Amino acid sequence: MIRLFINGLAASAGAGLTYLRNVIPQLARRADSQATVLLSAELSREFAECPNISFAVVSPSRGVVGRFVFEQTKLRDLLRRSGAQVLVSTGNFALRDSPVPQILLSGNSLYVSADFYRDVKKRGDYILWVDTVIKGWFARRSVHWADVTVAPSQAFAEELSKWTGKNVVAVHHGFDRDLFTNDSTPLPDSMQNQLCQSTDALRLLFVSHYNYYRNFETLIRALPILRDRLPGKKIKLLLTCKLSSSKNPGSYRAETAASLASILGARENIVELGSVPYHLLHHLYRACHIYVSPAYTETFAHPLVEAMSSGLPVVASDLPVHREICQDAGIYFPRFSPDGLAERVMQIQESQELAVKLSRNGLRRACDFSWSEHVESLVGLARELVQSESGLN
Repeated sequence: MIRLFINGLAASAGAGLTYLRNVIPQLARRADSQATVLLSAELSREFAECPNISFAVVSPSRGVVGRFVFEQTKLRDLLRRSGAQVLVSTGNFALRDSPVPQILLSGNSLYVSADFYRDVKKRGDYILWVDTVIKGWFARRSVHWADVTVAPSQAFAEELSKWTGKNVVAVHHGFDRDLFTNDSTPLPDSMQNQLCQSTDALRLLFVSHYNYYRNFETLIRALPILRDRLPGKKIKLLLTCKLSSSKNPGSYRAETAASLASILGARENIVELGSVPYHLLHHLYRACHIYVSPAYTETFAHPLVEAMSSGLPVVASDLPVHREICQDAGIYFPRFSPDGLAERVMQIQESQELAVKLSRNGLRRACDFSWSEHVESLVGLARELVQSESGLN
């Protein structure tokens, strides 16, 4: 029996929350492990009682800085009281001088992305630039503080290794298709109505809140190109966000993208659905024809797996991460080329054979991602650390 302590304070939305929602049930099913999971009071309501899992609920100061200070000053006492043998830190930052061996889960590629730093400077968002530099310094140090660092893809693991000079282990995140599709509750009426208005259109889907690194602007610039190449054909880009800064998390300024869409006359081609609850997303994937991802940096990209499991052909930017995750279920374009993106969409639109092939490949590829296998690898790494420490004592 191995006892883990999982620091889940960093999980508030998006990939972090998806991670805990899937990993905690997997750990609860195992007879060979017990875990204490540290959560914020706000997030703790997401989780019911689970066998083999205990929850430590705290209310740290808001924001990354508040969380970091809490972890560095209070986490050691919580660890000792839990009796855990291994600490799993899930939020890119490790505990310095951990009293037990530590596994760091690193999942933020912004700290190593030259494209992101250039983009932020070009936009004049110097506060975000400084913020990323500072957090990047701590993220880099964290790789050295941890005993083992885990990345969700081989491509990102290699980036981290080059950046830090430390070995980084790749363990793919998982996917549970049954869990993803088991809620039959329909989309809200407002979203259903928006979808109904685009039933005769070529429907492209991009699942993300607005931020800079998902490269919305390249996608928006591709829309008038597609419109010109498909005269008489309606084109709709469905977004799970609003192009408004106040309606997105973080400090990203969405008005530039909204203004670009207006200047290009592309607003009529964009359907801003807003945030869609995770348990309803499968309805949205099934209502679309092609999934597009123009992101210029990534670590894993869960929506790509969701799209493949839904049978959608994928058009993605030419990131090594995208190629690793999708393999032959996607076709790729230079990350800042709207012409390249439009050309790839045209290829699928004009070839039913290609569309069917990509869809079939995606359904097969999505089966390669398993949360049970992910947790098995994580527990295996923890056992190795405990055995190694026992051998040293």
